Amino acid sequence: MKKELHIFFTALMFYTRIPCPKNIDHNPDYLNKASRYFPVIGWVVGSVAFGVFSLFNYLMTPEIAVIFSMIASVLVTGAFHEDGFADVCDGFGGGWTKEKILLIMKDSAIGAYGAIGVVLLFLLKFQTLSYIVSHSEILNLQSQILIFLLFVSAHSLSRLAAISIVFTQEYSRDDATSKSKPIAQNYTWREVVGAFFFGLVPIVVLAYFQWQMVLVLVPLFLTRFFLARYFQKWIDGYTGDCLGATQQVCEVVFYVSIIALWKFI
Repeated sequence: MKKELHIFFTALMFYTRIPCPKNIDHNPDYLNKASRYFPVIGWVVGSVAFGVFSLFNYLMTPEIAVIFSMIASVLVTGAFHEDGFADVCDGFGGGWTKEKILLIMKDSAIGAYGAIGVVLLFLLKFQTLSYIVSHSEILNLQSQILIFLLFVSAHSLSRLAAISIVFTQEYSRDDATSKSKPIAQNYTWREVVGAFFFGLVPIVVLAYFQWQMVLVLVPLFLTRFFLARYFQKWIDGYTGDCLGATQQVCEVVFYVSIIALWKFI
């Protein structure tokens, strides 16, 4: 149990800005095993985002509350995944060879593709989240629970989609300069089972209230499949930035899918 807590806190330290015990470090062995708890980090970030939304929704308007919720999720993760999304936009937008794409993604400066991509990403998040919360009865307890589960499911499933790429693709860079290199070296069945278990639990609970919600898994993992194939085609695998971009794209796909389900089913 003590070892599992250490692994969990390693994941928490690596993927968020939340303070962790002083004995937690970036030990490569623990970082490899921490991938099993990546979706649990989605539970944490989703819970924080929902808590901030609920507070500001009580004090102000749903739209303002959504903005503060988005700010909270960025602050909790240190824009870890948004940065990866911007780098992928720049790299694949401006590069035409594997070497050029990887070189651009390694550059810390943001380019036009990255800036435009992040702006459009945040616009989509704001619009979809605003629609979702505005079409729910916020004062109803069951609706509050449903919205909480939607927040947590979006963050956990998108992280499951991202980390699953590690289980099926090869790491693209030949050097060890990337922050994601330690978690990309190896994994066991425990990491695979743990990631899928923690990633799917929130949507299973959500399906208890509205069974149709499980259908979001179809567009979500289709998106993950095509992203992984796209990365494989251009850079022969993935990088940490690719995982961050996958998480961000799949999170938005989750919100869009929920709206589509409410509209047509």
